[in-house]
Amino acid sequence: MIPLAPRIKSIHLLPVGDDISLGFLDDLAASLARVFTVSCHVRDVRLDAESARDPLRNQYHSTAILRDLVPLVAEKDGLRLVGVTEYDLFVPVLTFVFGEAQLDGACALVSLHRLREEFYGLDPNPDLLLDRALKEAVHELGHTFGLRHCPDWRCVMASTHSVERLDLKQAQFCASCARVVAQGW
Repeated sequence: MIPLAPRIKSIHLLPVGDDISLGFLDDLAASLARVFTVSCHVRDVRLDAESARDPLRNQYHSTAILRDLVPLVAEKDGLRLVGVTEYDLFVPVLTFVFGEAQLDGACALVSLHRLREEFYGLDPNPDLLLDRALKEAVHELGHTFGLRHCPDWRCVMASTHSVERLDLKQAQFCASCARVVAQGW
């Protein structure tokens, strides 16, 4: 658990697209609330991200979706907004990304698409999906606190390019990264 600086009052989750389960988001919100010791709520509106779809890649440009999240939050309100989607995300220089965030900003985005066992031809595993989504959400929120990738492979801020590496990480910050978050950068 990380006690956050007083200026961080809450985390909101926003469904991006129509396919995301609100029940799953409730579970993710409860997990994030335990990690950050702040209230975490699921917004009851959905963001349409079709404008971010790249038909040639059949993926969604994460930076474009992130830009659409920014007007939905005022950073001075002490709020972090995390968009959660089933869409397969990319940035032009990478084949895919699990998520993206504003460095030192208020918004982040997480995709469940490649976190699902089904993507790899395996049976669904809801507990593993929640664990992976929590790690990815905490990671992206870490970027909003100004954290960059951590060299400690167990730290949630370690760079991750595969679910196997994601599964090795903890859902928490190492001591060094936790100090930055607790100080509110």
